[in-house]
Amino acid sequence: MPMMNPFPTFRRLFRTSTFRLAWMYMALFAGSTLLLLVFLYWATAGYMSRQLEETIAVEMRSLIEQHAPYDILRLPLVIQERIKANPQGSFLYLLITPNERRLAGNLNHWPQNINKYSDHWADFGFWTTTENPQRLHARGLIFRFPSSPLYLLVGRDIRELEKTRQLIRRALIWGLGFTLWMGLVGGILMSASLVRRIETINQTSRSIMSGQLSQRMPSNGTQDEFDQLADNLNSMLDRIEELMSAVRHVSDNIAHDLKTPLTRLRNRLEQLLHKPPTWETLQAKIAEAIGEADQLLNTFNALLRIARIESGRQGQREENVDLYALACDAAELYEVMAEEKDQHFVSQLESPAIVRGDRDLLFQALLNLLDNAIKYTPESGMIQFELVHEEHKLRVRITDSGIGIPSEERDKVLRRFYRVEQARNTPGNGLGLSLVAAVIELHQASLQLADNPQGQGLQVSVVFDAST
Repeated sequence: MPMMNPFPTFRRLFRTSTFRLAWMYMALFAGSTLLLLVFLYWATAGYMSRQLEETIAVEMRSLIEQHAPYDILRLPLVIQERIKANPQGSFLYLLITPNERRLAGNLNHWPQNINKYSDHWADFGFWTTTENPQRLHARGLIFRFPSSPLYLLVGRDIRELEKTRQLIRRALIWGLGFTLWMGLVGGILMSASLVRRIETINQTSRSIMSGQLSQRMPSNGTQDEFDQLADNLNSMLDRIEELMSAVRHVSDNIAHDLKTPLTRLRNRLEQLLHKPPTWETLQAKIAEAIGEADQLLNTFNALLRIARIESGRQGQREENVDLYALACDAAELYEVMAEEKDQHFVSQLESPAIVRGDRDLLFQALLNLLDNAIKYTPESGMIQFELVHEEHKLRVRITDSGIGIPSEERDKVLRRFYRVEQARNTPGNGLGLSLVAAVIELHQASLQLADNPQGQGLQVSVVFDAST
């Protein structure tokens, strides 16, 4: 058997449904992660922006309160005092006249492209006054004093806000990338593991198809769905092997058991051909040949009937069957046959006894069991036929004092054509119990073979579920 590569190629791996499913899950998870990060970005940056604007608005209100219509110099002094008190502060101030002359503030000039004639929020850039000037961004609020021609801009640089936004954007990109990477790695690992399990099953299947019927699906012992699949497949293979063995056994038995009557029939016909007999002898020989042919036909009919029952093609009629009435009819019939062999036949039947099933098949099974009991019980022997109730169950029990069946052969006698050694001198074809077993299995009942508890012989029990 060729060695199996436990590591499937990436090309094959990417075509597996498991890998596609992993990627679909990863895409869903990545989308969820992206939505979460976008929400965090919007919530965090928005909160900081609103907090920044609230701080600027508070500062603006504080300065506006310092302005008086007849004390125009007070506001510039307050602005300069605040700048001196916090020279490294992040607040930006600019107070100008209508012709943009700066009265106070730490901005050199009014920012370009900002309308100073209305109150509004604005984003603008400015240069720092440090040794290494750099251009920064700020957000500010513009206020035009209605009682004097002055314009006030109060702003604050947004470096911290931009840093936070960049941090969240980086986290978003890295988080999304990490999610995609983990999804890829997880998809590969999951797919590789599943492909190895499936390839093991495929390899075993190919071995079985090539003729190695003893091969079975391996399992890891984890009782996961693959182990359950392997157990079910192994049970199916065991059943197939059992059926194939039964077919071979039946074929061998047909060839063995039917060869003798066919040979005997041929020899008789050949004798008639070479030695023309008298009319009376010819009639006897033809009758014997017809008897042999009828026995062969009965054997084949029994085989066909067993096959139909086992395959479910019998056309079973599902109905309520009075098992008590069937047992009474069978007992009446075989009581006469037992008397002819000087056997003691006893029946103890309890009523009512209703089961679900096919009346004809159940009656045939009872007849076969009673026929076997009478056939293998010697003269003056005893046969006991019982029908009893047992807690939602019905038990049919037939006990005889015949030759019995050894315990090691009780499973074998249910096979077609199988006969125990001591029964081979008795007429029969070995299909009676096989037909009974097929009928019992069809009706989901149980068939039990045991020794006669009172001594020599066999006890056969059939247990049904009682129908209410």
